[in-house]
Amino acid sequence: MESFGASEEFLLDGNQEWEKVNEGVQRKIMGYDDKIMLVKVKFDEGGIGYEHSHYHSQTTYVASGEFEFMIGGVTKTVKEGDSVYMPPHVPHGATCTKAGILIDVFSPIREDFMVK
Repeated sequence: MESFGASEEFLLDGNQEWEKVNEGVQRKIMGYDDKIMLVKVKFDEGGIGYEHSHYHSQTTYVASGEFEFMIGGVTKTVKEGDSVYMPPHVPHGATCTKAGILIDVFSPIREDFMVK
């Protein structure tokens, strides 16, 4: 695995740029080292996090909004204050039903997010 070092200790939200992921979905990397990464993801209503899988462990906290999450073929509605866990290699995705923000934590770092 390539090393990306570590982020600054303080990453102020207003200083971080949004990166377009796809239509209605944007993200900001909010802290990382090679072992862990925190990402803030903003969804417009109807925005889709398309089904995918990866070798990283992932947990997601719903900071606001409402989402239909699919993990390993099971779909549930999650809303502000809820969280979900995606084990490595398990297919998962989400559709935003009320605009909101997700906070994703990955271990190890998502190298593909670092390459621009």
